[in-house]
Amino acid sequence: MKFVPEVIGRQIARKALLAQKASPEVLLVGGVVGMVGSTVLACRATLKMDAVLEETKDKLNTAKTLVHEDYSEKDRSRDISLIYFQSGVRVVRLYLPAVIVGGISIYALTSSHRILSRRNVALTAAYGALEKGFNEYRARVVDKYGEEEDRDFRYGTEKVQITDPETGKKKTVTRVSSNDPSIYARFFDPVSASWSKEPEYNLIFLKCQQNYANDLLRARGHVFLNEVYDMLGLSRSKAGAVVGWLLSQNGETDNFVNFGVFDGREQVARDFVNGREGAILLDFNVDGVIYDKIES
Repeated sequence: MKFVPEVIGRQIARKALLAQKASPEVLLVGGVVGMVGSTVLACRATLKMDAVLEETKDKLNTAKTLVHEDYSEKDRSRDISLIYFQSGVRVVRLYLPAVIVGGISIYALTSSHRILSRRNVALTAAYGALEKGFNEYRARVVDKYGEEEDRDFRYGTEKVQITDPETGKKKTVTRVSSNDPSIYARFFDPVSASWSKEPEYNLIFLKCQQNYANDLLRARGHVFLNEVYDMLGLSRSKAGAVVGWLLSQNGETDNFVNFGVFDGREQVARDFVNGREGAILLDFNVDGVIYDKIES
């Protein structure tokens, strides 16, 4: 029985954590519902305004036209001011619920946005730190073992025997063994909406899209990875929304979009064009997280 308080405490803490996690969605829904409710309350108050205005008009007319020996102009002025004040109070009371609900709704919506913005900043910072560590690790691997070994470690490769359709001889080639080699790299294959049955067309298409991405980088100053995925007819990714290429004047970035096909991988491109490879791996040279580096 002595463990019951601890179990209850853990359950309460877990529920509180889940509630905190879902707070942006809850605040957003509450804010939207509140704005609708505020509009309804304002409409109901408007329907009652005719009666208030009509009554105010009658009272003002009476005060302005009343003639009596004991009713001075000072009394008339005081009564008119009192009528306006009382009418104003009634109007405020009519619209006060709508104003309160609307204010709470606006606060809920802004709070939801503020929480999501803070989380995005924290996630971007964490993602940037993780990517920096990974790039430093890869640089050490390249310095010690070379780029070929780095590619093997990163993607996972295997040696397989294939038959050359031109010579009919068997040869051993190295292929990527993983279906998902990295968070950025993608296979350009029949899954893509831009795929063609003609291998030569596919290679020309990739080269044209790479040139277009570089033109866009020079013209706009930044390109997101998801935008390149769209150019190639590939599905977007969560990482692609924050990483990409950024044009810099101080040499911090490559200032060049590279699909990893036309630079040092001529044999891979040749096999792809000749039909010996049914897909080609695109290894994008993204500059990393650029979402927080784009300046006005």
